[in-house]
Amino acid sequence: MDHGPEVSDRLVKALQWVWLGGAFVLVGGIILWIVHLILTAWTLGDVPSASIGISIVAIPIFLVFMGVVFYVFWGVALRGDRRER
Repeated sequence: MDHGPEVSDRLVKALQWVWLGGAFVLVGGIILWIVHLILTAWTLGDVPSASIGISIVAIPIFLVFMGVVFYVFWGVALRGDRRER
């Protein structure tokens, strides 16, 4: 049975690091954006209740997402060294 062209292990590791780095940048950027919204509302004398409400919901969701991505990456990095051929 033909499995097609093989992908090098080095390329797979590089893509895993890109995925993990992208997830960190995405979640970090969203958290910084929400904190910026709260600070802007506070600076302008506006009521920051909408920003705080969004942050109470959004920040834990994205932190859980980041935890799942990190857990999967950690599992693949520790147990994914031996790829089946």
